[in-house]
Parts: sequence; structure tokens; C-alpha cells
Amino acid sequence: NHIRNRKSCLCVGLDTDPAKIPSGMDVLSFNKAIIDATREFCVAYKPNLAFYEVLGAKGWDILAETVDYIGKEHFTIADAKRGDIGNTSGYYAKTFFDTYGFDSVTVAPYMGRDSVEPFLSHTDKWAIVLALTSNAGAFDFETLTAEGKPIYSHVLEKCSSWGTPENTMYVVGATRAEMLVDVRRIVPDHFLLVPGVGAQGGSLEEVMKVGMNDDVGLLINASRSILYASSGSDFALAAGREAATIQGEMAQWI
Repeated sequence: NHIRNRKSCLCVGLDTDPAKIPSGMDVLSFNKAIIDATREFCVAYKPNLAFYEVLGAKGWDILAETVDYIGKEHFTIADAKRGDIGNTSGYYAKTFFDTYGFDSVTVAPYMGRDSVEPFLSHTDKWAIVLALTSNAGAFDFETLTAEGKPIYSHVLEKCSSWGTPENTMYVVGATRAEMLVDVRRIVPDHFLLVPGVGAQGGSLEEVMKVGMNDDVGLLINASRSILYASSGSDFALAAGREAATIQGEMAQWI
């Protein structure tokens, strides 16, 4: 288990913004430098598709080369937030699992069972379902009460009946740490992908304290705080230091 061996549940988000990387550097070279600097401190990488799609056809090539460079020792997440009717979802699943070789895809469950199930039919692949996100708009729908409990509770319960702890994870924002207790009550055995630690202000200690299960059960994502730890030529060194710091905090719990 890479999490136990590395004493880390850190996921590095590759939300590589061309406007923020050192001038004269291309996205792929930046990604490779970040991966080299952080590889020993993390267990997963999560490219956010928006930052690659915006570059047109070459962005998809950069994405493919980035996943290839990460290799098989780390878990890969296509942060694509796809969710559509069954046959379309089936092709989204093939795109990210077969064409690009990702281990998992983030999925929006709003359209229900037939939009999520195609992602669960691939062996040794994962659907990471949006449940309780860390953005301000999460309160617009996710926390509304329906039939006596919040909508995110329905999402967790219903999706757990479609998949298993071996192929389904949930996105639960770190800025919702007080709700993690409720999440863990509903899905004690599933892995949670937790964004919002670092630049968004979520508490790592709080998440570890209430979110861990017997398998650790957490992938905690940090993006900006690692990618842009320095805007100078020492960006990779600074990224490695930041990843090492986070891993050091995690090691106390794992």
C-alpha cells in the first residue's frame, strides 16, 4: 500500500495555469519538474482537464504525456467532472480509462444512476463522485434538505448502492471538515478525495482526525500551494519543500 509505505495520502493537483508558470516555460516541462520534485512525497496526481482543454489539441497531447510521465507508481485522477446519459458517459469512461490511461475520473451524479454506472464497469478503475464540494456554491444544492436529510447524504447512500469501496470514491471538501463526521457515518469504508487543504484554507489536522478509516481512506489534494510555492526559477525546489511539509504532517497520523 503506497499510502502506508510513503506515510502520505497527498494528491498533487496539476492545475497548471500557463499565466502563472515561469515565463518562457511550457506546461509539459513545468509538469515534469513538479512531478520530479514531489514524487516521493505524494501517492496521487490530479490533472484538472480545464487547464489542458483550453490549449486545444496540443493540450490533450500534453495531458497524455503528463500521465505517461507520472507512470504506474502513482494513482492518477482525471479531474473532468463528467456526467451525462449512459452511452455518452460510456465514451467519457473509455476516453479517460482506455485512451489516456487514467486510474479514475471525477463524476457529477446529478443525472443519476445511468450517468455514473459506465464508469464503474471498468476493471480496476474508479469513479470519484462529487458529494460535498469545497466551493461557496455547495450550499446552493448539496446541503439542502430533501426527505429529512441533506442532498449530499442521498448522493452518498445512493451511489454506494451502485458501486463498492473498491471502485467508488467521493469528493468531500476540506472546508466542510465539520460535516466529515456525518460523511464517514454514511460511507465508513470508501476513500474520500479531499480538496480545499492549503490555498482554500481547510485544516489538514482536522481532516485527518475525523476523516481517516482503517485503510486511511483519504486522498488529500493540494494544488496551488504546491505548484506556485515560488514564482521564481526555484519553483520545483519550493514545490518539493511544500509537498514534504504536508507529507510530514500526514506521517504523524498514518
